[in-house]
Amino acid sequence: MTAPATRIARQRRIAEIVGRESVSNQGQLRDLLAAGGILVTQATLSRDLDELGAVKIVVGDRAIYALPGEGGDSSPRVPEAPSLRLARALADLLVSVDHSANIVVLRTPPGGAQYLAHALDHAELGDVLGTIAGDDTVMIVTRDPIGGAAVAARLLQLTSVRR
Repeated sequence: MTAPATRIARQRRIAEIVGRESVSNQGQLRDLLAAGGILVTQATLSRDLDELGAVKIVVGDRAIYALPGEGGDSSPRVPEAPSLRLARALADLLVSVDHSANIVVLRTPPGGAQYLAHALDHAELGDVLGTIAGDDTVMIVTRDPIGGAAVAARLLQLTSVRR
């Protein structure tokens, strides 16, 4: 996947990194961005962190960056593996799963599809091309022309992961 060189794309990548890894300083964050092909100055990085609402929190014996929670929650989120977040979202929201060829359809309670699709997108599942969410339905398109069954089975398996 290629991402455009826009402020929004850069800030999304920063949010993904900070949400997944324990980043303790801007130099470390710049290196992680550079490894993904995003070159940024310290001033731009500071501005991005400010716009994202990043704060430093103490976890164990280190101060790390954290971003506010989703849905208006202003408390900082401790970095969490995207697969655990997806497993939690699936366990909380998944009503049913169906598939056909390279399409998987997930049903959620009303209002749950957007949140579940967001968790799927951020889990970076290599065999998932993308998601489309309505109010209570998420459609997943797989990369493999017949990959729907495997992705559906994997998502069902994740619902049993302990929280």
